[in-house]
Amino acid sequence: MVVHPSTLDLSLTALFAGWAMTDEVQRRLTTRGFGELRFNDGVVIQHVLAAPLSITALAERMGVTQQAASKAVADLERRGLLRREPDPADARTKLLHLTAHALAAVETTRELRRDLQDELVAEYGAERVDDARELLASVIGRFGGDDAVRARRVRPPR
Repeated sequence: MVVHPSTLDLSLTALFAGWAMTDEVQRRLTTRGFGELRFNDGVVIQHVLAAPLSITALAERMGVTQQAASKAVADLERRGLLRREPDPADARTKLLHLTAHALAAVETTRELRRDLQDELVAEYGAERVDDARELLASVIGRFGGDDAVRARRVRPPR
C-alpha cells in the first residue's frame, strides 16, 4: 500500500520532516568536508558542547551505561572529534573536550540548518514556517519536553 505524506498523523509527519531535513544537512555537511559525521555523533557532542564532562557525567546525561558512553567516546576520539584532558580539580578524572574539528562541524551544521530554514521561508513564506515551528514547539511543551531541550538532554523515545 502506498502512503502519501499528507495522510500521516502529526507525530509521523513531524518525525519524517525532521529526518528529511537532517538527511539534507548531512548531505551538505559531506560537501563541506564533514562526511565522517553521523547524526548520532550530535547526541554526544551536544552534551560536551556546553562544558567539558567526564565519561561518567556524559553517561548520566545520555541515560546510558558508562560502557556505552565509553564506546561512543572512543569512536569520536578516534575520528578526531573529542579529546580527553585531566580534570584540573582531580587529575585521576579525564574530561571530554571537543576538538577544533568538532567545533567547526557544529558551526557548519548551524549554518546549514539556517540555510535550510531560509530556503523554506523563501519557498513557503515566513508566516507558515513560523507557524509550523510554533506548533511543533507547543507540542514539545505539551508533552513535557521543554526542559530536555533547554538542558540539552533530548533523548529518543523509549
